[in-house]
Amino acid sequence: MERIEGAAVGRCEASPYLRPLTLHYRQNGTQKSWDSMKPHDSVAVLMFSSSRRSLVLVKQFRLAVYAGKVERLFPGSLAAADQDRPRELRAALPGSAGVTHELCAGLVDQPGLSLEEVACKEAWEECGYRLAPSDLHRVATYKSGLGLTGSTQTMFYAEVTDAQRAGPGGGLAEEGELIEALHLPLDGTQAFAGDPDVPKTLGVIFGISWFLSCVAPGLGLR
Repeated sequence: MERIEGAAVGRCEASPYLRPLTLHYRQNGTQKSWDSMKPHDSVAVLMFSSSRRSLVLVKQFRLAVYAGKVERLFPGSLAAADQDRPRELRAALPGSAGVTHELCAGLVDQPGLSLEEVACKEAWEECGYRLAPSDLHRVATYKSGLGLTGSTQTMFYAEVTDAQRAGPGGGLAEEGELIEALHLPLDGTQAFAGDPDVPKTLGVIFGISWFLSCVAPGLGLR
């Protein structure tokens, strides 16, 4: 994940994942507008490995996080988005500048699959764990990206063992995914969640808090 080359920024002409919109509306008699994106909804899976007494997370490189850090260090780097042709980012940072810690997750973009089936598919592809929909407990459904996308994510919980880890994980190479599954020991979860120097999603923080409050006491883990 460290070797990042040829990172460039340009105008988004078309995307299978996002569609830019300008929404117009009237509120209390005042005409307003708001720029937005239409994305896919998603699922996330918080997994507890009873074999290893750990939570299963994933790490991956996120170019948007990387580019944002470049912009903060070198203001104006993203100005090329307003130009007709992509321009290479001026600063070459190591890939770790864009690596984040996340829950196993994926887009709901395949018609005919239930949320549980999508979650099982992601657990297999990203972490190598074979799950059935009946293994999942629905934790919460919430909105994210309220100012830009207003998308919906549904979080599931599953307890797993080493016997269920039958695949390599790592994501789908044919889709360019490069994902590392990791095990977070339970005695370090609170410190990990509160560490501002470890880039992570709000889903990870919420998932850890929910697990420590709702699951760990029943397992005799606190």
